[in-house]
Formats: sequence, C-alpha cells, structure tokens
Amino acid sequence: MNMLWITGLVLHRPMRLIGAALGIAVTVALLALLGFFLVGSTASMTTRATEAVPIDWQVEAVPGADTAAIDAAIRKAAAVSAAEPVFYAGADGFQAITGATVQTTGPGKVVGLGAGYMAAFPQEIRLLSGKLDGALIAQQTASNLHVGPGDTVTITRPGLGSVQVTVAGVIDMPDADAFFQGIGLPPQAAPQAPPDNVLVLPLADWHQAFDPQAALRPDTVRQQFHVRLNHADLPAQPVLAYQQVAAKARNLEVQVAGQALVSSNLGARLDAVRGDALYAKVLFLFLGLPGAALGAALTIAITGAGAGRRRLELALLRVRGAGTRRIALLSAIEAGLVSAAGIGLGLAGAAGFATLGLPAWGSIGPAVTTAALAALVGLALGLVAVLLPAWRQARAQTIAAARRSVGRGTVPLWQRFWLDLVLLLMAGAFFWQTASTGYQVVLAPEGVAATSVDYKAFLAPALFWLGSGLLMVRILTTLIGANGRLLRGLVALLAGRLAPIVGASLATQSRRITLGIAMTALAVSFGTSTAIFNATYQAQGRIDALLTNGADVTVFGTTASPADAYTKALADLAGVIAVEPMQHRFAYVGSDLQDMYGITAATIGQATTLSDAFFKGGTAADLMARLAATPDGVLVSEETVSDFQLTQGDTVNLRLTSATDHQYHAVPFKFIGVAREFPTAPHDSFLVANAAYIARMTGNPAAEYLLMRTSGDPVLMAETVRQAVSGTPGLQVRDITQVSKIIGSSLTSVNLASLTRIELAFAVLMAAAAAGLMLALGFNERKRSFAILAAIGAKRAQLGAFLWSEGVLVILGGSVFGVLTGTITAWMLVKLLTGVFDPAPEGLVLPWAYLGGLLGLVAASVVGAVTLAERGMAKGNVALLRDL
Repeated sequence: MNMLWITGLVLHRPMRLIGAALGIAVTVALLALLGFFLVGSTASMTTRATEAVPIDWQVEAVPGADTAAIDAAIRKAAAVSAAEPVFYAGADGFQAITGATVQTTGPGKVVGLGAGYMAAFPQEIRLLSGKLDGALIAQQTASNLHVGPGDTVTITRPGLGSVQVTVAGVIDMPDADAFFQGIGLPPQAAPQAPPDNVLVLPLADWHQAFDPQAALRPDTVRQQFHVRLNHADLPAQPVLAYQQVAAKARNLEVQVAGQALVSSNLGARLDAVRGDALYAKVLFLFLGLPGAALGAALTIAITGAGAGRRRLELALLRVRGAGTRRIALLSAIEAGLVSAAGIGLGLAGAAGFATLGLPAWGSIGPAVTTAALAALVGLALGLVAVLLPAWRQARAQTIAAARRSVGRGTVPLWQRFWLDLVLLLMAGAFFWQTASTGYQVVLAPEGVAATSVDYKAFLAPALFWLGSGLLMVRILTTLIGANGRLLRGLVALLAGRLAPIVGASLATQSRRITLGIAMTALAVSFGTSTAIFNATYQAQGRIDALLTNGADVTVFGTTASPADAYTKALADLAGVIAVEPMQHRFAYVGSDLQDMYGITAATIGQATTLSDAFFKGGTAADLMARLAATPDGVLVSEETVSDFQLTQGDTVNLRLTSATDHQYHAVPFKFIGVAREFPTAPHDSFLVANAAYIARMTGNPAAEYLLMRTSGDPVLMAETVRQAVSGTPGLQVRDITQVSKIIGSSLTSVNLASLTRIELAFAVLMAAAAAGLMLALGFNERKRSFAILAAIGAKRAQLGAFLWSEGVLVILGGSVFGVLTGTITAWMLVKLLTGVFDPAPEGLVLPWAYLGGLLGLVAASVVGAVTLAERGMAKGNVALLRDL
C-alpha cells in the first residue's frame, strides 16, 4: 500500500511534490550559501588583517637589558619570519644652511636601521627622491629645512656637540604612527603623535653618532625589535587567530618580564577584526535570515495550498479503514521524499553558486558543517510542512467530520487580538530606542569592554516585517472577502459582465488568494529591502573610497615635488572629465601640527564628491559657497574646534611655512565652519582653506595633489597617469579601485558583494515562486470547479476571466505591498546601521533596474501560471472530471 500511495502521488499529484521540494531546496540552498558566506568572509577578513599590519610585534628593551636574550625569547615564543633591531635617539633639533639662510627645526627623532630592515619591512619606508643607501630624511623635515639629496643636515644632540650627515634620499613613512608608538602605555592613554622631524641613519652611522649620547643620557635612547610572525599557521577565523596571537604575545611577556615591553600590533588588529566578524553576523541576521524564513514560509504555504485536496484524500483513507498510524506513516514517506529531493537539489545548487561567486568557501570542515546544518533544517521543514498537518488532521478527523462541509471558519486568533498592530507598535518603539542611541555592536557591560552583538537592535526590523505581513493579510482578507467597490471595479476591467460572479468567487476564496498575495508581497519586500540596502551600501563604499583617495584617480606629490605641473597634460588625456589641483601643506594650530588643504571652492566638486555628511552646520554646497565668499576663511575639523574652543567667526592665527625664508609665520584666518571629513584628509585634525589665499600669504602657489574624475576604468587611467608623471620622482598615483580593496570601516570591510548576489538571486526565485507557483497550485486544486463550469457550457474566455482576475490581484497586491514594506525595511536597516557607515549615508539609493526586473519577473510568472491553467482547461472535460 505504501508504494501504491507514493506511486499515485508521483503520477497524479506531481505539482504538489515538486512545489514542496522546490520550497525546501530554496531554503536549504540559501541557508547553506549564507553559511558559506560567513566562512569565506571571516577567513578573508583574517587574511586582509594580517596583510595590513606592517609590524606584527614591537618589543622594546628596557635600559641595560640583555638584548641577545630578548631576541632569543622572541624566536622561542613564536615562529618568526623576521626580527630586526631598531634604535631611536632623541635630538634637540635639526639645522641646515641653504643659500644665505639658516633653517632650524624643533626636536625630532633619529632612527638607526640595519641593512636588512627595508627588505623585511618594505611598507615602512617609501623613497620619494634620491637613494636609500645613506642618511634618509622624512619629507616634512626636508620641507621644513628646505633640503634634498646631497644637502647637509646638522643634528643637535642633547648634552653633546652636533654631528653632520649628508642626505642621500627623501622618504615617506606611511606607518609612522605605529613605528613611533609608545610601548607600555596604559590602555586609557591617548595615542602619541609621531615626531614632526625624523632622520633615518644606517646602523653603523647611528651607533657612531649616538652611542656617546646613550652613555650620557640613556633616557633619550631606546632600542626595539620589530618582528614579523609567520602567518602560515594562523587559523582562518579572526577569533581563533586573535586568541593564538594573543597567547604567544603573553608567553613572550612572561619570558621578558622586567627586560622588555611588548606591543602586539597584529593582536590589536585581529582584536578589531573580531568586531568585523560580528558585523558579518549582523549582515547575516539583517539580510540573510529573513530570506531563509521566507523560504520556509513559502514551503509551508505551497503545501498548504492543497489542504482541501489533502482532507479529501485523508477522508478516503479513513473510509477504506486506514488508521491514524497508517496515515502518519504515508505522510512521513511523502515528507521524506520531498525533503530528500529538496535537500539534494538545494545543496547541489548552493555548491555550484558558491564555486562561482563566493571567496574561500570551500574549507572542508566549516563547509561540511554548514551543509549538514542546512540539511537538518530542510528535513525539519519537510516534516513540519507535510507530516505535521497530516498528522493533526488524521487525529482530529472522523468519517462523519470528513463528510461535513466546512464553512469559512472563525476569525484567526491573531486577528481578534490585533497582533499585527501590536507588533508594529513594538517595532516602532524598539526602532526609536535603538536609532536614538545609535546601534552599537561593541558593548561594555558594567564598564568592562566586551565585543558582542546587540541583538536587541534586530527586533525593530523583524517585528516590522512580521507585523506588516499580518496587517497586509488583514487588509487583503477584508477587501477581497467583502467583495467591495474596489474589488468589483478592478474585476470589471477584466471580466466585463461576469464581474459580479467573478468577484463573488474571489470573495469565497479570500483566504487562499490573500495567502498568495501575501507570500508574493513578502518575497518582493525581501528583494526590495536587500536591493536598496545593497545599492546604498555600494554608494557609501564609493564615497568612503573617494574620501580616502580623494577622487577616481589622485596624484600625490610633496612640497618639493608638487603635482600641479601636470595639470594641463593630464586634463588633455582621453577619458578625463576634470582635473583639480589641491594644496597639501602643514600648519601649526598652537603647538599642534595639522594637515592643511588649499582648494578652489567653486570648482573642487567637479573632480570629487563632497557629501553633505562631510560638513556640520550646512550642506556641502552651503559650506563651499561660504568658503568661496570668504577669502581668508577656514574650515576646521570637529576635534580642533573642541580642543581649542573655537566659535564661528573667530580669528585663528595659523603658522605656515613661507617660501621666502622657509620659516613658519603666523597667518590670520577666519573660522567659518566645521568639516567632519574631507577628501584625503585624516580623520582627526585638519584644515581646509582657499588655495589662492594660502598661495598669497606663503608666496608658494604650487599644488601638491591633483584630483581627477574619469569616465572610464580608474585602474587603466591610473596606469596612463603613472606613465605621464614618471619624469618627476616622488609622485605617487592611486586609483579608487585600489583604495577600495584596502580600506574598510567596521561594516564596509565585510565583502557584501557575495552576500547580496546570493540574496538578490534568491529574492527573484522566491518572488517568482510565490507569485507563479502558488497561483498554479491554486488553479490545480480548482480543476474540478473549472471542469464543471466548462461542462455546463462556460466558454474559455469566460473561464479565463476567473484566472486573469486572480492573477492581476496577485501582481498588483504583491507588488504594491512588497515594494512599500521593502522600502521601509531598507530605511530602517540603513538608519540602524548609520553609526557604522563612514560617512553616514544621506538617503536611500533606489536600484530601479533591479526593482523593475523583479516586478517584471513576478508578472511574467503569474502570466505563465494563468496561461498554463488556460491550456489545461482545453483538455476534454469528461476525461478531466473522471480523473478528478
């Protein structure tokens, strides 16, 4: 009997089995792919984190310590790729004579490096001009002293006479903050700024010049070991990698206690990446789980579409003597059949998609575990969707009950208690609470810093999604069930004179039709919210990259080698839309040396994007107009305004280097506004002023940077620009694509592209399935009714009026409610995650092409379902009635 029953289902109820299996397959595939995404994204985060740290450990010896023992302890504590000694000496100042003038600087640092240092740590020093063999001077110090390769610099040593060195090259130190960091400072201490003036000497020259100073003033000299660890044995997951690195660092601290202090830069970076890994979970929860929940709901709805036919089948089994156990067994076999088919199809599809679109997903252990969990969910879903309803019906159903006609039934409990409105009110309350305080993924319970996800923040969008879905069902059930003027007017456009009959027919099936519309709307809502969030995210990622790089392509020069000499030549290149010179100088605000940018306020927007979020107290256009109208105006960063208690309209005296004597002189500026961010500027302290005023007051009109907007591929344009400026040493060219790969705020460091490809693809599949498949299943269950109508003389066009009316309701209801709720959900997601965007988004970005394609596919699936149903009605009515 078991085989006979299953054979009958396969031969005569294939749509029911296929629909349930496809629903399970979609759910399993989506869950597996989301798991693969988490595995791949966290592994790639670990790789990026380790590659981005130039110096893994900095171990500083205390005065008089045995440095050979410290070196041995380092190599014992961990697998070391390189460990180079670095010596630091404080200098009272530097001096140079150029022409008839003498330039001097304030205190600085002189660093001694061994011959192998630059090969072991290539990211620490970048040559701008000259050569690396000899004394090297930092570009800002070279600018202050107005020296270059071949010039002589005098070093003033504390308590000793001066020594002279000949400059071999001018360098940049991109990682100066870490290179000169204070080791062993209390955790709450503010980070120390790197020295303003730096010289780098070969180790032999440094010892000759500063060993006497070490003997006389040991407090002014220190030695460190810069260590690069072997990353090959690090775990792929950030949490495990951090734990391993932290354990090795603690082991080293125990070995060198009292002899040295340890700073684990790699451990600090991996600690931060642990938060990034949690943001991957945030994205999983915000964007992934609704899709999986929708897939499960769609599966249950698909199986529920045939509830009437199932009741008849169970009643027939009862009549023929089948007991509850036999009915449960047959239902379990059906559940197992669709679950196995769905799981196999889902895992195969997930593996294929992951191979094409996900990075680093194929790590055997995590991938197998993820697939197994997804399969278990698929099995449970099959049992819930198929076996549980059948078992409940079998227990409750008797032969007498099966013969009774069932009316419309009572109003569902959730409608009577207004659960939909309660959920929406709760969503509003949680959203207001979370949005007003700002979403935080890092919590500090009772003052103890602990990285964890604030899961309470997810309640708002989750409750809104559920509440809006239930409210949609309430509204649609009322509108369709009442057969009101709105429904009759819509039906009249398609059914003509049959409108009253078609409207009444739809009203009697209001719950089934509402379920189809609701499932379609939820699928459209899922696709809409994901697409809008993704488009907004990508737009913010580009703004973040533009903020860091300055423009599509930027040429970075120095005071000694400005880039503006190439302005016209680069503007004439094919594909260049605009080239904008920008000065990059340094100015003293009190005793604080800050980056200063000189711009042409009226035209800066032609080459780069200035977001309103960059400024405070007005839009970007307002602040640029204000700056253009105030020749001596200056925009000041928020930190500087707070540190120096500035009020708008104050006169701020900034000290800038004069091109006449190369000394710093006070120049008055008028404080006119606040800049939170600015292209190429650091995050903390910087100044923005008019380039013409800076040029007039300093006697130097040169612009160190060139910002370029292009119409083509920034990578290809950057290569062309590099060739064009290759004649000037010290110029560096970067493009926005290159920068996008290396920057990352807490959220944007996660590879969202893979996740959204998964989400958007499955949103399309589920929207099509919800609209077309559920409609087709509903038509399939009503074959008998249509066959009877055809048998008594109804024409095909008249029958089609029933089908097309229902199809149009699904298209319109699903699209309108879906786009509306999806847009609101996306707005909530963006608002809740505003605190982790850098800078914050100004508004939602609507991906019209995707939304149009999504709604078009929904319409196409409905049209396909109706067309197939019409063709099915063309078969012989007698044969159809006999089959039914």
